[in-house]
Amino acid sequence: MSEFISIETNDLKAPRLEKPLPVAVVLDCLRSAYNTGNVFRIAEALRIERIIACGYTPAPPHPKLAKTARGCDELVPCTSAATGADAVRTLKAEGYTVYAVETASDAVSIWDLQATFPAAFVLGNEALGIAPETLALCDAVVSLPRFGCKNSINVGNAAAVVLYAAARQWVARDRSAAR
Repeated sequence: MSEFISIETNDLKAPRLEKPLPVAVVLDCLRSAYNTGNVFRIAEALRIERIIACGYTPAPPHPKLAKTARGCDELVPCTSAATGADAVRTLKAEGYTVYAVETASDAVSIWDLQATFPAAFVLGNEALGIAPETLALCDAVVSLPRFGCKNSINVGNAAAVVLYAAARQWVARDRSAAR
């Protein structure tokens, strides 16, 4: 390793990908504006197409969300839906394959998922998970591998794992997407 490592400290003037990844994120009744802001940061870093805030999920403009999002709430398109089920119905009508991210016993590991694009990933409430009526509408359920005792991890961290896995698959399929 060299003695001097150049660290990128400034934002880019333009995104590295010309077009957004064909991925939407559905946030189904998240309680924490900080978790929501974290998802905006991840979505912007990956150039995710949009976020849909459902139910009581904090949506921009929101001061706590903005604090964590650090400007990403102004860069990632966000709409609201009354329920996660409403958002899923809309996305399916638009041709998305909708994946629930949940700790279901019959879920496909995110490591094994061969995503179909455009794709949408539904993330649920920090304590309650995805609403049953929303879960029933999803095309498939994916989970994160767990080797410890706890059943789940923070929703923002789960979003990072799932969205980076999806981005990796998209870029691998469409080499022209990565500059």
